[in-house]
Amino acid sequence: MNLLFRRKLLNSIVLTMSGMAAVAGLFMLAWILGDVAWKGYSAINWDFFTELPTPAGVKGGGLANAIVGTVLMTGTAACFAVPFGMMSGTYLAEFGKNNIFGQVVRFIADILVSAPSIVIGVFVYLILVKPMHNFSGWAGACSLAIIMLPVVSRTTEEMLRLVPPEIREASLALGSPYWKMTYKIIYRSAASGIFTGVMLAVARVAGETAPLLFTALNSPYWMHGMNEPMANLTVILFNYAMSPYDDWHKLAWGAAFIITMTVLAVNVFTRIILRAKRRGS
Repeated sequence: MNLLFRRKLLNSIVLTMSGMAAVAGLFMLAWILGDVAWKGYSAINWDFFTELPTPAGVKGGGLANAIVGTVLMTGTAACFAVPFGMMSGTYLAEFGKNNIFGQVVRFIADILVSAPSIVIGVFVYLILVKPMHNFSGWAGACSLAIIMLPVVSRTTEEMLRLVPPEIREASLALGSPYWKMTYKIIYRSAASGIFTGVMLAVARVAGETAPLLFTALNSPYWMHGMNEPMANLTVILFNYAMSPYDDWHKLAWGAAFIITMTVLAVNVFTRIILRAKRRGS
């Protein structure tokens, strides 16, 4: 009886502590989101999306070039990382389950997932920026693609492994080539999961600052191509938040609002798709 009482007491204590930790986490999240929304929304206007940044001490201006630069670099990074990540994940799921090369690739992908983004930024700086003597949007996109690549690869592998082996066997038994079975059957079965991984990878790099400081740097002007320093929201947010000017602080809150709401929307959207897929299954 005493043992049962102690177990119930311990269970109640652990549940209470877990509930308090969850409430504390939700409170901090709501506090951060509320603070960013309250201070950032006031900076959102038409000029914010259409005007260039103004010099220090000059009122007005916006972050149009930074918004465009962020979209361009993130989109370019996704164009490189998603195909290679899907191909890598397909190899690991279909052919690299037990061989040494697959284990090495999987191990490297796991390391890259947890690698600090600033290390990747320094790496791209050494192999692209320093030899070319120029910061550029290409270098920024390359650093973001390296961050996205392992996330897409491991997500694709896990989603393909969830497809029942009976589907593969049935398709092969009907005479379908392996590549067609993978493309027509396996990819379609795991499409929502792979798409979720891609969206999470995009959300991961959308708020990265450190790698862009070493690669794309920043620019107060409109870009004329990807071969020059490119403005982006995260670096401008960092620079403006550290400045002593109130107008720049306001724009920094606006940039924080845009980044936070974008990442939140992507995460909520991917959760909805994943939940709909599970209900359909």
